[in-house]
Amino acid sequence: MPTLGHTQYGKAETRVVRVFRDGDPHEIVDYNVSAALSGDFADTHLTGDNTQVLTTDAVKNTVNAYAKEAGEAVRHPESFGLALARHFADDVPQVQRARVKVESYPWDRLAAHPHAFSRRGAYVRTATVTWQDGRAWVASGVRGLIVLKTTDSEFHSFYTDRYTTLPPTNDRVMATEVTAQWWQTDLDADWGASFDAVLVTLSRTFAGHHSLSLQQTLFAMGTAVVEEQPGIGEIRLSLPNKHHFLVDLDPFGLKNPGEVFHAADRPYGLIEGTVRRDGAPEAGPAFDPGQGW
Repeated sequence: MPTLGHTQYGKAETRVVRVFRDGDPHEIVDYNVSAALSGDFADTHLTGDNTQVLTTDAVKNTVNAYAKEAGEAVRHPESFGLALARHFADDVPQVQRARVKVESYPWDRLAAHPHAFSRRGAYVRTATVTWQDGRAWVASGVRGLIVLKTTDSEFHSFYTDRYTTLPPTNDRVMATEVTAQWWQTDLDADWGASFDAVLVTLSRTFAGHHSLSLQQTLFAMGTAVVEEQPGIGEIRLSLPNKHHFLVDLDPFGLKNPGEVFHAADRPYGLIEGTVRRDGAPEAGPAFDPGQGW
């Protein structure tokens, strides 16, 4: 007979904006929250008995209510996620594990006005919080950070077979869209300061590293993060190539010494890797593999 394996359910992408009016100027946070619950929910799958099921609508309502009730914890996606995950796992008896993913959309003040903002489009800040058996795992992150440099990047001496057509190069445009998650072993971290520092490290290392491959640059970026922040045990990076191909201007009688490029969005190389601190414990369920295994 077939058996039921791992299950989880919850509410995905609850959009909530919180305005802090306790001072002047006002502060604002803008979140997209997804919560997944695992536990004693087999009966709803096997027999249709919903006795143990906390409705996904209640999950959504909890997110909205906690945007008020959680107070100062709402100011950072990590602390907001911790408050929500702990509530679901500790206060709902049939929930054994809660995983809360928070996307945070940053806003900047508009012309230094105390009550007006413009949304920053450079990246999205992320946090994934898992709570199980009274323990928390926090993975902070960033996605959508597009970076490019016009030189200091090479790619040559690679393996070739009869299908290889890419020419080697000693100078190329290198661009990528950084998606990164880093496991915070220090749960007392200043979340905002830590995030800002990692962002600076990733950007500075990408810019200053003379690259022989995007793989090498990935390792350099991850190494710099774990070396500079002792409260980070592991960082995972996903770096797609944003290819820039030199346009052939010879048919028009024009030279093109690395000045005019075609930016291709697909297909693209996808470079991914993990950098761990020496001696760091296993990350356990800190990183969401997509299906919660």
